[in-house]
Amino acid sequence: MDQPERFSNLPEYAFPRLRTLLDAHPPGGDPIAMTIGEPQHPFPAWVPDVIATSAAEFGKYPPNEGAPELLAAISAWISGRYGAVVGPGRIMALNGTREGLFNAVLALCPETKGGKQPAVLTPNPFYQVYAVATLGVGAEPVYVPTTAATGFLPDYAGLPTDVLDRTAIAFLCSPANPQGAVASREYWANLLALAEKHDFLVFADECYSEIYRDTAPVGILQVAGEVGTDPERVFAFHSLSKRSNLPGLRSGFVAGGAGGIARIRQLRNYAGAPLPLPLQRVAERAWADEDHVVENRALYAAKYAVADEVFGGIQGYQAPQAGFFLWLPVEDGEAAALRLWRETGVRVLPGAYLGREAPGGNPGQGYIRVAMVAPKDDMQRGLIQLRDCLYR
Repeated sequence: MDQPERFSNLPEYAFPRLRTLLDAHPPGGDPIAMTIGEPQHPFPAWVPDVIATSAAEFGKYPPNEGAPELLAAISAWISGRYGAVVGPGRIMALNGTREGLFNAVLALCPETKGGKQPAVLTPNPFYQVYAVATLGVGAEPVYVPTTAATGFLPDYAGLPTDVLDRTAIAFLCSPANPQGAVASREYWANLLALAEKHDFLVFADECYSEIYRDTAPVGILQVAGEVGTDPERVFAFHSLSKRSNLPGLRSGFVAGGAGGIARIRQLRNYAGAPLPLPLQRVAERAWADEDHVVENRALYAAKYAVADEVFGGIQGYQAPQAGFFLWLPVEDGEAAALRLWRETGVRVLPGAYLGREAPGGNPGQGYIRVAMVAPKDDMQRGLIQLRDCLYR
């Protein structure tokens, strides 16, 4: 039987590809994993107690869109964090934001735009689910480079008018994975104006919004409210994985226009799995508690300081504004990752594995991504070994 071709040009997922590159070679020292963005800081101590207290609710089907108490807690958090009024009817709890990002494209991307194949704009490098969702609905992914010259944010306004006119959705990750760049209020406002002009949606992946150095990143819901953007044009995605060190909870949310959220909820009725109620109770408390977030941010601040000290004299080093990745320039990302593994045991991800070949090449080719998630002492040791191996 013929197989659908829409996914035929997808690259191999980054981490199996990394195993193919490295695992045939013994490490050159005690292994230090600095590849995947899996937080290692402690999650809040009250998490097991909340699960235990509400364990009987494992015996109930959870509400599709999220428990009312959870939606209210998220709405209150959005108000406190961004000063935006987004009621529970404009929010859906997610079983991980990867699910939400994918299903939002399925629910909201039209089959045609102006009688043509719709385009979906994505930064390059990018979180790979953007492209998979785009191909899944038969749209064309348009990979827009994010380089030092563009401030590591995509220049969507520089695209040809004919591409913008058939654009259905534009993705933006801020703080950016992998570079740690943050969209300013002006950047968001300009993107929203471009979306109004060319009639497309903006999907804001803000999963790293609570990990930053000094100033909290501006969010799309905040700017959209200030400039009066139609709520149906804006969808923001957030997660507890990084904010609360709960990647295994698989809990996040999407907030946007009531009509769009209703369509996403309807798709969930048939093609999704809501978070079990005891885990929703954990999420409810997590969104209502900022103390553990402040403590977590302080741990990352100490890691930023270590990275700045280790790489401060390295040409081309740009300290990330937010998030927990370093985006380090090298001559060739694959060669650097292999050499580093074979000589030191430090494991990093070639930047090209997060990007796509496009006109001008793959913008990740000359970088490695380093996740600062290991305990501070291990991370410091790994960064020093990396510096001494690749830069001296």
